[in-house]
Amino acid sequence: MQFESKSKFVRVSPYKLRPYADVIRGKNVEQALNWLATCPVKKVIPIEKMLKSAAANAKHQNGIEVKELVISDIRVDEGPMFRYYKAGAMGRANIQRRRLCHMSVIVKKVTGKKD
Repeated sequence: MQFESKSKFVRVSPYKLRPYADVIRGKNVEQALNWLATCPVKKVIPIEKMLKSAAANAKHQNGIEVKELVISDIRVDEGPMFRYYKAGAMGRANIQRRRLCHMSVIVKKVTGKKD
């Protein structure tokens, strides 16, 4: 069984979130939540919320505990971009980009066999 959670229009650049998603990919959900809770960076909060939501989906639908779940896939994709102009040198207008991201995580129950 696999359970999914998505988070869209997160106001953090995907380039800044991908390294944190790479660290927890393939780990136990409980370990990943502990690691994210101790990470001193504020931008990991959306990843932590999304992971908790996927674990809650598993518990609500099938009664599977957090200890039995592993992160099979986590993605941080690019969302829409706000473009606006700010004043630059010598009266020019410089384009500014505010990047958003879409995230998704799939967790599944750990099987007893080792591959």
